[in-house]
Order: sequence, then C-alpha cells, then structure tokens
Amino acid sequence: MTSSLDTGAVAGLARRLRPTAVLAALILLASFAVGTRGPAAEEAAVIPAPTLDEAVAPQATSEVVVLAGGCFWGVQGVFQHVKGVTNAVSGYTGGEQATAHYEMVGENDTGHAESVQITFDPRQISLGHLLQIYFSVAHDPTEFNHQGPDYGTQYRSTIFPQSADQARIAKAYIAQLNATHIFPAAIVTTIEPGKTFYPAEGYHQNFLTTHPDYPYIVYNDLPKVANLKRLFPDVYRVEPTLVALSSN
Repeated sequence: MTSSLDTGAVAGLARRLRPTAVLAALILLASFAVGTRGPAAEEAAVIPAPTLDEAVAPQATSEVVVLAGGCFWGVQGVFQHVKGVTNAVSGYTGGEQATAHYEMVGENDTGHAESVQITFDPRQISLGHLLQIYFSVAHDPTEFNHQGPDYGTQYRSTIFPQSADQARIAKAYIAQLNATHIFPAAIVTTIEPGKTFYPAEGYHQNFLTTHPDYPYIVYNDLPKVANLKRLFPDVYRVEPTLVALSSN
C-alpha cells in the first residue's frame, strides 16, 4: 500500500477537500503531532435487520445493486470488506454517459451521484443485510444532498435498484426504519430505478486501501470500516476484495 497520489488524482482532489474537510484534516494532523489519538470514530447507527428480504433462488450465484451515499471512496471501502461481496466498483449513476467524469460530476448539474456498483453472492449475504450495512455504517441516510464535508446532489443518498424486487425491499426497509424512529430525522434516501452505472476513473478505485494515510480517508472513511468490524463481525472480511485495474 502507498499513500502517494498519482497525477490524475491530484488534479481531481481539490474539490474533495472543502473548507470543513481541510479544517478536520488539520485538527487530525495536529492531534497526531502532539501524540494524542485524534478524533473519535464517527457515529454508526445500530439498526434492526429488514423484516422483508429477498428470497434466494437455489441457482442464484451473483446479484448486483448500486448504492450512493456520499463520497464513493468510503462506500466502496466499506463493502470491499464485506464477506459475500465479490466486487465493488466506484462510479457515477443518474446522468448521461457523456457526463460520467469526475470533473463534470463535480459541477453538480449532471444528475449523477457518486455511487458504488456492488456485486454479491446472495447465498452468502442477502440484499437486506447489505442495506442494513449501508444505512448503519456506510453513510448517514438522514443527510440531504451531502455527507460529512461534501455538499451537492452528487453526494445524495440513493439506491439504484436493478430490479423491481430490489426497489420493493428498499422501500419497505426505509419505511420500517422511519417507523422505529431510530434515526434523529427522517431518512431522505431516494430510490431511482432504471439508471445506468458508469465506472469512475481508475485512480478512484480502491482508494481507501491504496491511500490509507490520506487525511480525508483517515478522518471520514476509516472509522466506517472500523464500525463495520465492530457492528457486523460476522460478515467483516480483513482483506478487501479490490477492483482489478488494467495495466494499460
């Protein structure tokens, strides 16, 4: 692993470090300098499993769902550590192929959300269990069009179902969680079917793993992986399933 950034990453990361993120990073680095442990891990919600889940067909070996919940670095990083997930790719969903590029999506007018295409084995982990992780540790579903230091519709909380059954289960789970009032505010997660996923640039893939010392990752995303390990030890995987990148 390395904490260095390639040229493409450097060109695209200025937007990620918004003023609040810069301040958070400075506080974090200062705490390390004086020998303290730094900020506590961000809060995670302890929530019940969905009462409605998919029925797994015996012949089913692979399924795909696309989830958006803020910066795709953290969402991808979390699900890469989940047993039963065979691939988790960062990308853009909600807009056109022509605008599925980091700099264009950052203008907040493409309709895209930073998202993660999750391929999983439903015999090992169900869609409902993935959604439980999504709502619990991967992001805060009550934040409207932002997550942490990142603001804009590209950071919205959205489920992009790949089937009517996925949409039905997601809708039922949101209603279930809202009825329990576990969260301090209503869930704002949208369900947007019929949208095409476009993979992000190579330098965004596996970012949490390849840049573990990057301040944004340390402050915003590593605590999510720690919360996954703490709250879902039965499905936590130490070694992440990484995206295979082209050598070209």
